[in-house]
Amino acid sequence: MYDLHMAATERKFADIIWENAPVKSPQLVKLAGKELNWSKSTTYTVLRKLCQKGIFRNENALVTAVISREEYLGLKTVNTVNELYNGSLPEFIAAFAARQRVSREEKEELLKIIKDI
Repeated sequence: MYDLHMAATERKFADIIWENAPVKSPQLVKLAGKELNWSKSTTYTVLRKLCQKGIFRNENALVTAVISREEYLGLKTVNTVNELYNGSLPEFIAAFAARQRVSREEKEELLKIIKDI
């Protein structure tokens, strides 16, 4: 099981890892320094936390993703629907559509997805 909660800065760092994985940890320190203005110790502290959550692995100075960005987003979405809408996808879509304009193309894409299911 994964701990999917990430603070905004953790998510930015996770995106760097996903974009570059597999990546050597010294290279990751350089990337985090450049993109997030982080020190080496901050980088390793946050990396350790994300590894403890089960999202990434750091073995022999090689950082790899245990789950992909797409898997993370999918699991996070399912958790959100379960928590906020009692697992009801129709309620989730209705709440989203009530507050966000859905284009004709998006409606057609949703209908295609539903038919394919």
